[in-house]
Amino acid sequence: MTKQHEYDVRILWRDPSGTGTRSYSSYSRDHVILVEGKPEIAASSDPAFRGDAHRHNPEELLLASLASCHMLWYLHLCAVNGINVLDYQDEAHGVMQETGDGGGAFIGVTLRPRVRIGAGGDRARALALHEQAHGLCFIARSVNFPVHCAAQVAS
Repeated sequence: MTKQHEYDVRILWRDPSGTGTRSYSSYSRDHVILVEGKPEIAASSDPAFRGDAHRHNPEELLLASLASCHMLWYLHLCAVNGINVLDYQDEAHGVMQETGDGGGAFIGVTLRPRVRIGAGGDRARALALHEQAHGLCFIARSVNFPVHCAAQVAS
């Protein structure tokens, strides 16, 4: 039996100036992302597209989703394989390329997790579990661009 999971997110944009979208340069890109029972996320577009640099943008959130999903799968796999992870950090990097029609797409993401495992842990196995985590990550399996993982494991 196949399970399905459903997710609901609300996006709220209001024009603070009262002028609406009369011109490309006149309207605010600021909005909030709302999920019931959770803190709101202050969002905007990337500053390259007239957004607020102090707010999260969709591109950053996509990158964060990929990195977070990989980490959660990795921690799960380590737990069930007897690898004691003490610290996990990732400095993910994504590249989006604009197209001539004004659109664009991500052309690649590299996750760079740095993991510290407990003394006596199987470092080679801990490193190999990154590949398995990548193969199971819901988000990585859902995107149409390559997601690479350049992991490091230390004890």
